[in-house]
Amino acid sequence: MIPKVKICGLKTAGAVDAALRCGADYLGFIFFEKSPRNIAPELAGGLAKAAAGRARTVAVTVNAEDEVLDRIVETMRPDMLQLHGSEPPDRVTLLKQRFGLPVIKAFAVRDSGDLAAANAYRGIADQVLFDAKPPRGSELPGGNGVSFDWQLLRTLDRDMNYMLSGGLNAANIGDALLQVEPPAIDVSSGVETAPGVKDIALIEQFFQAIGNAERQPGSLAEHDIKRV
Repeated sequence: MIPKVKICGLKTAGAVDAALRCGADYLGFIFFEKSPRNIAPELAGGLAKAAAGRARTVAVTVNAEDEVLDRIVETMRPDMLQLHGSEPPDRVTLLKQRFGLPVIKAFAVRDSGDLAAANAYRGIADQVLFDAKPPRGSELPGGNGVSFDWQLLRTLDRDMNYMLSGGLNAANIGDALLQVEPPAIDVSSGVETAPGVKDIALIEQFFQAIGNAERQPGSLAEHDIKRV
């Protein structure tokens, strides 16, 4: 199975262009003041226009209040929302009704018990994202460049629509795909030279590594796809 790819934490036109050119399926824009990837809704809205008809745009927030989300949605016009905080199932339901947008719900994972939290969101969240639990002292729920044991994902039901995130980069994405074959993957810090600074060469290398994994006999796909 060929995974869909989300490049998250985008802030510049050059990085957006590289992600689209390489074949990204989702572009993520982060609205969280503590993050080095935080972006103003107006800037995100301008950058998101390039994705029209090419990739889905995702507004990523952390326990955001309604008025904050109102401004983001009205200004950026995202295709999806990603809730990366402690939002309970009823909050996800309310936001889907409020904005009429599909929702990705993120979960922090360290052990198999952490995966069980996603069960309460079945039929509510349109997609779930499994990220590594942040290291001690970090104020960021994601984008910390750390991973978790991917083998834990083998216990998920086959119909679970999820994204794998956390510490992915060109050096390890092949192993991740071969081990668990996730439906979708999400990368942020793994294509940066510094926190919040996306690097075009690293984005290209990430997609090249995916293509290499896909072309291995008997792996994700035994045919080539148009990646960089």
